[in-house]
Amino acid sequence: MAEIMLSESTQQFLQDPLFGGQNIDTTVRHLLKAEYLRNLSRYRRLDRNLSQKYGMSFEAFVSSRMVQQKGYTWDVETDAMDWETAISGIKTVERKLAELETADRV
Repeated sequence: MAEIMLSESTQQFLQDPLFGGQNIDTTVRHLLKAEYLRNLSRYRRLDRNLSQKYGMSFEAFVSSRMVQQKGYTWDVETDAMDWETAISGIKTVERKLAELETADRV
C-alpha cells in the first residue's frame, strides 16, 4: 500500500469538524465521492440539454448522422464532441463510483 505525504496544513483542513471528525482516509473518500457526483451531475445535465436541443438521444443523434445533415456546422460539431464526452464521462464516473463503493466495503 502506498503512503502519501500531506502538508501539515492540508492535514489540518482534512481534520476539520466540517467533515465529521473522521479519519483522513474516510474524509478523502468522501471528497472523492463528492467530486465524482459533481462531475456526474455536470455530464448528465449536458446530456439532458443536448437531448432536448436535438429532440433525440445521443445514440439517435449519431445513427441519424445529424452532423452531416446539419452541414458540419461548428455548432453541431461542437455539440457532438461535447455530447460524446458527456456520455463517456457518465460511464466512467459511474464505474468509478461503483469502484469506490466496493473499495469502501473491503
